[in-house]
Amino acid sequence: MRDGLGPARLALHGGNVADEFERRFGADARAKVLAGEVVDADGVVIDATTTLPAGAHVYHYRELPDEVVVPFEIPVLYRDDDILVVDKPHFLATMPRGGHVAQTALVRLRRDLDLPELSPAHRLDRLTAGVLLFTVRPQVRGAYQTMFARGEVRKTYLACSSGTADVDFPTVVRSRIVKHRGQLQAYEEPGEPNAETAIEALGDGLYRLAPRTGRTHQLRVHMASLGLPIDNDPLYPSVREVAADDFSAPLKLLAHRLEFDDPRTGERRCFVSSARL
Repeated sequence: MRDGLGPARLALHGGNVADEFERRFGADARAKVLAGEVVDADGVVIDATTTLPAGAHVYHYRELPDEVVVPFEIPVLYRDDDILVVDKPHFLATMPRGGHVAQTALVRLRRDLDLPELSPAHRLDRLTAGVLLFTVRPQVRGAYQTMFARGEVRKTYLACSSGTADVDFPTVVRSRIVKHRGQLQAYEEPGEPNAETAIEALGDGLYRLAPRTGRTHQLRVHMASLGLPIDNDPLYPSVREVAADDFSAPLKLLAHRLEFDDPRTGERRCFVSSARL
């Protein structure tokens, strides 16, 4: 690990490594090789003369993009030798992706808590705040990630909407949600439902959401489909631009509660966010 990030792995086309880096990524990449910043699978430093076959792997640290600092703390709700549970703030991605690398919950927590093997057991959208669970050691990672993948975790969200809907609550929304890579919005299409959300109205524009599946943007899509887009949503029902350093209008969606039977101890666990919408 370096600054909370592990090295990136690159599969080679074959030949002189420094020449390939320059050919694929430019002169600055060649300079990285010559500076000893690239190693092979055995940890041997690559130099100007190193030649490797096609399919061989080398490792290097990525250049971090310039990022706007997300000016919010990450409160810790629970920590032991196996798991870490935090209250993720709005605007902070769960893990590195695209232009969000250092300003992610994973990287910041690895750095701040000196937990180099920390890994998310599940994910929250960057704009969603609330309870987020990480595993501390790789030996337990699979058990907790499998628990989420199998739908064995009860998740409860709170959302605010200023919209109105001609719907009797409580209700269950079922639909087929699709999201293609490179597109900002997910959308509903005809076909076998793959997303299900139970929704209760709590009064004064506050709703309790219980997703029974985990499609990308599921809660935001289902609320918008009812005529109840979540307040401050920049994607649904329509896309609007928000400056990267504008933290004035957080999405009114909170991962409020996580409940599950611990896959290692069998103990019933319940973690509740201390945040408020």
